[in-house]
Amino acid sequence: MRFPAIILCCLLLAEGAGGQRSTPAHTTLPDVFLVTIDTLRADHVHCYGYEKIATPALDSLTHDGVRFAQAFTPSPLTNTSHTTIFTGLLPSSHGVTDFGIPLSSSYPTAAELFRQRGYKTAAFIGAVILDSKSLAPGLDRGFDFYDNFPPHGDPKTRWERVERRGGEVVRHAEQWLTAHPKGPHFVWVHLYDPHDPYEPPAPFSQAYKDRPYDGEIAYADSVLGNFLAFLKSEHWYNGAMIIVVGDHGEGLGQHGEDTHGIFLYDSTTHVPLLLKPPGPGTGIKVVEAQVRTTDLLPTMLAFSSNENSDQDASLKFDGSSLRPLLDGTESVGRTALGETDYPLRFGWAPLRSVRRNGQKFIEAPRPEFYDLAADPNETKNLYAPWNVDVQKSREMLADLRKSQPKAAPNAATVSENTLSELKALGYLGAADAGSATAVPEPSLLPDPKDHIEEQNLLHAAMLAAEDNRPDAARVALERTLAADPKSFAALHQLGELEVQSGDWRKAATHLQAAHELRPQDASVNLLLGEALAKTGDLAGARDALEAGLKVSPGQLADRILLGNVYLDLKNACAAADQFEAALLLSPQSAEAKAGLVKSQGCTR
Repeated sequence: MRFPAIILCCLLLAEGAGGQRSTPAHTTLPDVFLVTIDTLRADHVHCYGYEKIATPALDSLTHDGVRFAQAFTPSPLTNTSHTTIFTGLLPSSHGVTDFGIPLSSSYPTAAELFRQRGYKTAAFIGAVILDSKSLAPGLDRGFDFYDNFPPHGDPKTRWERVERRGGEVVRHAEQWLTAHPKGPHFVWVHLYDPHDPYEPPAPFSQAYKDRPYDGEIAYADSVLGNFLAFLKSEHWYNGAMIIVVGDHGEGLGQHGEDTHGIFLYDSTTHVPLLLKPPGPGTGIKVVEAQVRTTDLLPTMLAFSSNENSDQDASLKFDGSSLRPLLDGTESVGRTALGETDYPLRFGWAPLRSVRRNGQKFIEAPRPEFYDLAADPNETKNLYAPWNVDVQKSREMLADLRKSQPKAAPNAATVSENTLSELKALGYLGAADAGSATAVPEPSLLPDPKDHIEEQNLLHAAMLAAEDNRPDAARVALERTLAADPKSFAALHQLGELEVQSGDWRKAATHLQAAHELRPQDASVNLLLGEALAKTGDLAGARDALEAGLKVSPGQLADRILLGNVYLDLKNACAAADQFEAALLLSPQSAEAKAGLVKSQGCTR
């Protein structure tokens, strides 16, 4: 698609007016700066009508670009929603529906497509949940530089271990841009701050002491303001395309959901979207038509096209460019689909939704249908199976399922250390998913609406444990078990807490109960093996450890533990096998070497 003459003219004028740089002038391709702000509800931003907060940086973009009043993400999870932004595909199309699932190389990313056009590409992330070496493998494809987290952060603090302040993220981005001044650039900046736990720094902690979530948003806005000021000082702002978008929202107690991930209500799917096209601002413009984050990649490519129209035609997206809405050739809203598989981690049904024509249908064991014009908070369920709009929505979801490729399952591969990082961010660990997804018909699983308080308690327990408040974590988990004595996640977490406290008998009791619910769960088996070994149940420890290592064979500490268990059981050959396997994982392991020496009585 060729760049329209009027846009090109604006770009040239902007470059001329911006002052002289000591670096080479920009090409006709605009710089593209994408800023994603994590966990940002549209209705908690000032320019979206929220009067209790000051967000001057976000507001300023509405004067230089376009505010999309009705923008929606298909996923309420960070890594899934970002993968959608970078591929233009729905989660069920790109396959990254869980933490740690690698993005298939068959789906080109925004960074790959921009690099093909001659762009320099860089990414700066605010949380380990988007680290391409652990929880978001493949998302770094096409980036010349991807600012992953250091492998060994300080275990006593969450900063630089699982999260970075927005100011630090922007500082890294500005340093890279200063070192790579010649464009065009495609730069992604991810600000994680509004995600819970809500801990805004001063002075926002005081200004919003009764509303810490708003304080985090106000802080993120100040960081954005600093970044925009930097772009202006370097004469990059006018000629650039700048997009600021939330990846998903936050429940804040609506529909009983404290955070996000479980439901598909607007509280967690309606996001702010601000777009400044290349060239000087032309005043406030608002697009009321409904759009999707699947539309962002096609839009960015449309504004950065030069001689790539044939290449563009070969790309397949679930979204489409927003340019027709900007130039007035289109005014009709687009159907927004929603998907979440996160409830499967708790043994509950996944959800799907269709938002169109001012209505929303949610496919669930107890389906829901809302008239959003009359009921914007989605409180009055009008579902009836014979409703024509319900039937149309069901047809759309059925057609979507038929159109998606039936690829082999792409399982998450997450280390034990990464599971700890995931839980520190308040998410249930990947190993906890167990066998819930093996249910042949997801609608036979419990409806998440009936269990949302349990999820809130589990989330609170994980954050309490991360904050070194084990008693608070136990209280939350015991309340969960009071509501559901067969809560695998609660039993598992209680077992972990008691392992950490050294109460091996209690740990074994909780973990044994979790094991009976999901016998094949590797994480539970390995923890149970450790607890049973400490209580002297060597045969039980052996069986549990063997089962766990069969599913997750790369666990060094568990190999060594099983080797020692076999030594205590007087089975030197089996012990030697485990220590040899441990040395394959870590050739310098002193414990494995010592164990192998103790196993010398083995005669094969």
